[in-house]
Amino acid sequence: MAHWDDSTDELVVRARGGDGAAWARLVERHSGLLWSIARSHGLNDADSGDVVQTTWLRLVERIDGLRDPAATACWLATTARNESLRLVRRRGRDLPVVPAPRAPEPGPDEVVLSREQVGLVGAALDALPRRCRTLLRLFALAPSQAELAAALGIPVGSVGPTRARCLDALRRLVP
Repeated sequence: MAHWDDSTDELVVRARGGDGAAWARLVERHSGLLWSIARSHGLNDADSGDVVQTTWLRLVERIDGLRDPAATACWLATTARNESLRLVRRRGRDLPVVPAPRAPEPGPDEVVLSREQVGLVGAALDALPRRCRTLLRLFALAPSQAELAAALGIPVGSVGPTRARCLDALRRLVP
């Protein structure tokens, strides 16, 4: 029986042996991150689903050749990023530029202070450069800095300082 605290490398070893529960646990554990990576490239739901499905297919095809099962999460993140970029290039699309939405101006009786603050933070997040928005959104889903680095295509040592700069920029935008 698979447990949430099973390590990824244990799950990979069991999945290699045909353990369906281990496969299900791997998918459950890492699909959210894969979806986030695909969506961070501006892909719609259908294209994001294709990226996630292709990423899992690549793992099925290559699971026996993985030298370090513990690095599977990073491998998945990198594969999802590469598949997303391949799909964006194949479709001939540039990454979309999404204008920051205007923060609503609710009346004092309509919204509590906490909701207003959430709206301000959301608007500030949308006003950040794309790289910062992506890093901060993926940070919430990536279980480790190594996986986040793989998803973003940056060195692991850059994650912390880049995150700190992005958070500083976000703080300056929140009134």
